[in-house]
Amino acid sequence: MNRREVLKGAAVGAIALSASRLVKAQQGQLGVTQLTGKLAVIDAGGANVTAFQTSEGLVVVDSGAPKSGDAVMAALKGLAPNATVTTLFNTHYHLDQTANNEAFASQGARIISQKRTKEWLSRDYWNPAVEQYVKARPKAAVPTETFVDKGTLKTGGEEIDYGYLLMAHTSGDAYVHFKSANVIAAGDVVSPVRDPELDWFTGGWVGGRVDSMDLLLAIGNDQTRFIPAYGPAMTKAEFKAERDMMEEVRQRIYDRVRAGEGPKDMLEGGALDGLPRKWKDPMKFLYAAAKGAWAFEDKLGGEVV
Repeated sequence: MNRREVLKGAAVGAIALSASRLVKAQQGQLGVTQLTGKLAVIDAGGANVTAFQTSEGLVVVDSGAPKSGDAVMAALKGLAPNATVTTLFNTHYHLDQTANNEAFASQGARIISQKRTKEWLSRDYWNPAVEQYVKARPKAAVPTETFVDKGTLKTGGEEIDYGYLLMAHTSGDAYVHFKSANVIAAGDVVSPVRDPELDWFTGGWVGGRVDSMDLLLAIGNDQTRFIPAYGPAMTKAEFKAERDMMEEVRQRIYDRVRAGEGPKDMLEGGALDGLPRKWKDPMKFLYAAAKGAWAFEDKLGGEVV
């Protein structure tokens, strides 16, 4: 056997070992992806949970989708058997990101969110998108600490920055920047797998989404990885590509809103044609995009019909 064959065999063995470790890392049927020695992403029932290990315990971003609580906790124990969760961040108020807040709170974790996220979680409200009332979450699920613009958490020798993403996906989006790991948890401001969503009735809109992605690109560098609310971690190039696509959508939506078009007109007129992705429900997206654009008509420029 020559040297090339030996190296080839070693490479195959390393890949097999890596795959084996990934399978063993899956806890409670949830996939676990280790991005760095300290940071991992758990696929928590269709929503990402980010876990970062410090000498004082785990810092977690988002608590997972409904009915995933036991599996999420098992996955965290698999990553750090003796560690407790000291801090939980919520990137926004949606149930896929906050369903297990109570479980974390019962174990002593403090919950941090942008101020508006706490308001949505703590009050009854009417959701016009689905035409029904939504009850306030139990007190234990509501964040215990809030911020308006940004802040820094210093724990276990680590420095973690977090901040507000204004009117992007909801009215209370937040990012969490793990500086030593060079990873940014971006929530639903970026959506590599599912249709991008705009929570128009709380203030989310296309322009805010693009602005927020620009902010995150400015914070990161060429080696930064971005974690969406769902889907695989993204490189800066992948994140930038989605940002550029959303900017193209923004320009098309602006033109059509100024012309007085509705979502059906936009779809039939090719507003989403020729883009590097397809929408599973283009009418839903265009409806939300149009509603959000009208809410910010002062930013459209030109004459608005």
